[in-house]
Amino acid sequence: KEMSYADLQMKVIQWAEARKIIPNSTPLAQWKKGMEEMQELKDALDANDLAATSDAVGDVVVCLINLCALADLDLVQCLRGAYGEIKDRKGTMNAEGIFVKEAA
Repeated sequence: KEMSYADLQMKVIQWAEARKIIPNSTPLAQWKKGMEEMQELKDALDANDLAATSDAVGDVVVCLINLCALADLDLVQCLRGAYGEIKDRKGTMNAEGIFVKEAA
């Protein structure tokens, strides 16, 4: 049976607590680690390496979960808030990769 996102998030937090990441790290330290993982993600994308891309995305999410746990935030609530801000935006991304907002 597949674990739910909430179960996976709790497993990550428990893993980080067992390794003393949660009590001994900081949100800023997890941000820095996340930036390292983002560079690995870029490298994997540049190499068109799907397995490395998947691994790097997972590592970035682990860092975000840890950062949120340390900052007393809930990642899903953060995502919910971000979606609330973007859900009504109108526009499209052009061929140059720029999002062009629809005129109001």
